Amino acid sequence: MDFYIDVILPLPLDNLFTYKVNEEEADFLNPGARVAVPFGKTKIYTGIVSKIHNEKPLVYEAKPIEQILDKTSIVTITQLEFWFWVSRYYMCTVGEVMKAALPGAFLLESETLIELDKTFDHDHVSLNDQEYLIVEALQRQSTLKINEIMQLLDRKMVLPLVNSMVAKNILLINQEIFEQYKPRLLRYVKLDERYTKEAEMHKLLDDLSKAPKQREAILTWFQYYGNSKKPVLLKTLSDESGVSASVIKALIDKEVFVEYHLKTDRIQFDLDDVEQTFLLNEWQEKAFNEIQEGLENDEVCLLHGVTSSGKTEIYIKSIEKIIAQGKQVLYLLPEIALTSQLVSRLQAYFGEQVLVYHSKYSINERMEVYTHVLNKSSKARIILGARSSIFLPFQDLGLIVVDEEHETTFKQFDPAPRYNARDAAVVLASIHSGKVILGSATPSLESFYNATHNKYKLVTLDRRFGNVQLPEIEIVDLQEKYKKKKMTGHFSDKLLKEIKLTLEEGEQVILFQNRRGYSPILECTTCGHSPQCPNCDVSLTYHNFSNQLRCHYCGYHMAMQKQCMACGSVDLTTKGFGTEQIETELKALLPDAKIGRMDLDTTRGKHGHQKIISAFEQEAIDVLVGTQMLSKGLDFRKVRLVGIMNADNLLNFPDFRAHERSFQLMLQVAGRAGRTKNRGKVLIQTYNPHHRIVQQVSTGDYLGMFNEQLEDRYQYKYPPFYKLVKFTLKSRDYSKTNEAAEWFSLALKNVFQEHVLGPEFPPVARIRNEYYKNILLKIPPKQSLGKTKAHINKILTSFNSIGNWRAVRVIINVDPY
Repeated sequence: MDFYIDVILPLPLDNLFTYKVNEEEADFLNPGARVAVPFGKTKIYTGIVSKIHNEKPLVYEAKPIEQILDKTSIVTITQLEFWFWVSRYYMCTVGEVMKAALPGAFLLESETLIELDKTFDHDHVSLNDQEYLIVEALQRQSTLKINEIMQLLDRKMVLPLVNSMVAKNILLINQEIFEQYKPRLLRYVKLDERYTKEAEMHKLLDDLSKAPKQREAILTWFQYYGNSKKPVLLKTLSDESGVSASVIKALIDKEVFVEYHLKTDRIQFDLDDVEQTFLLNEWQEKAFNEIQEGLENDEVCLLHGVTSSGKTEIYIKSIEKIIAQGKQVLYLLPEIALTSQLVSRLQAYFGEQVLVYHSKYSINERMEVYTHVLNKSSKARIILGARSSIFLPFQDLGLIVVDEEHETTFKQFDPAPRYNARDAAVVLASIHSGKVILGSATPSLESFYNATHNKYKLVTLDRRFGNVQLPEIEIVDLQEKYKKKKMTGHFSDKLLKEIKLTLEEGEQVILFQNRRGYSPILECTTCGHSPQCPNCDVSLTYHNFSNQLRCHYCGYHMAMQKQCMACGSVDLTTKGFGTEQIETELKALLPDAKIGRMDLDTTRGKHGHQKIISAFEQEAIDVLVGTQMLSKGLDFRKVRLVGIMNADNLLNFPDFRAHERSFQLMLQVAGRAGRTKNRGKVLIQTYNPHHRIVQQVSTGDYLGMFNEQLEDRYQYKYPPFYKLVKFTLKSRDYSKTNEAAEWFSLALKNVFQEHVLGPEFPPVARIRNEYYKNILLKIPPKQSLGKTKAHINKILTSFNSIGNWRAVRVIINVDPY
């Protein structure tokens, strides 16, 4: 009997591929194990076994596998089930899900190595210049990689040349698999067995009387080992004894010390005293009991608690209950910035049971977290992570907490799978028969609609912890202030006065402006020209710190211009403002204040967020200027004043969720103020003080906003009533993109009629020299999702078979909000 396996490859291919295995391999393998398999003419990929069976493929001859890479499965059965759900729902391939789900170190890379054919006779074969360069390089080193040949010849298309040299028996192609993960090994030293006896030890110290540094190293080793009885790190010995590593190496060479290596975890946290007990107040206790009762009947519970009401303490008590049952917990956060604050809070309570997982970690660090979760290690009872942590190999997931569930950062936009971690978490919990707690001070319309229509359990917590009052929110009319000449730069007299007052009282200020950089537009006052990005349809943003003009879409940058590029005039001015300009103005207005900035430019490093947050908590920063990173659940005890520099650029965004998002963002930023006994103050600067959303933010009227927005959504057929699928067509050819989009929208309209909108150019229609066009499909509440997607797939197949549009790529985004 023949045995076959279906393999998931990390490629955007619709089908799984079948490979042949022998009986022993079939017995040894389990679904979820990694295998190295040949694909195409020369490539080898890491695949995941999906199924073991006896059905021979009908269309092609099944190739044998190269090798089995694991003794046990690294992907669980529930994980595979979840992968296939994500693939079906978000209309992507399971290979794309696999690539997103596994740390890169698991996906062994197949690197094409080129070496000289041993039968090659240099004298009898005539070589052209490029062939001669390759041969000469291979005579100096035994192998070359394809990308090294590209650099050597300074050209991208080298494969035809390599193939022709292989055909002439000059070169051999050798496909090797490289394992990317390397465990972290630390160097330790111990004393050689001979010197453990006292007599030998004294003799050694006498012999080293003329080598005082070596003698010092040995005495320090004894002192350190005697006190701690733990293995001695080479680096620690060097630091404690004050001798260099070369002195210790000399002792290793003399065989006095023996060097050895131990494997260690890359991710370690400094733990203070564990088990800080805390008591819930009566309102928290009531909410906690309601959640526990609700979760007995419903899978999902929505906790709607005002800012600073103590939602985290309720989560911790809920986690404690699940941990006691021996199950795992996933705590999802929208922003990496939040993890640093929360890690210390959770570890103060749960000790070493907490692990963190997010994209700023290196490949090896993510690999170690993945392995701990897979082995259900005691270190991985609670996983704190950003959206990608839903793909970890949980064995027994009891609870998922989604904090700040309204945040858009839970949605992945590029590359595929374009999933929403909040929605996917609900499905993941149901696969594991676990529960979900969604929490927010400003829930998304979809979640609140589900909670008010008995799909989720709704629990409300409307009092701040310690009975602290909600901040006083005041609206500043910019139009009136400019008329009366009461503006200094971008600061109204009211805001400046409040900032100075707050700083005099020794408290802190947060200023929010949702745009980074110094100024979005540089304009010539003579001819009106502003520098544009050559690759995208946007103007370049001026960054004062680096004195550059930068494109925020493709990264293109140029030096700040001294004169107009069109007319040569030196009269240049900037329009609009970003966080950098606010920071510069503040430094001039308040020279004695310590001012910090938190945006994408200042938080690029792995610990970038943590450094700024710690500095603000330790009062090394008086005024923190930042973008929306500041709005996401951070807890600063001494912030009394929050200033929103301009509410209008949030409200006037071309998106059906602009008003809901503006409300959420402004109320969340406002929630950073006055979290202790003193009442906080929030100032919102706007040109439109009578706007409904600004008024609703000033009174904290979430229900008013919800009802108003829900009515609009119902009228215009948007979620939560209708589902959305967005199609983006892109290519480098403008006319092809247009024609393809017209054909695609017509094909959709033939099936779905008036529920298709577009094709339309997005606000930025060209990015990285690719033209974009969008089509939106609205799916009515009673229409079958499965049948709709089947129709879309048929249209997509027809589209892909048209040769003229091969260069046009169609991106499908299900729930694109």
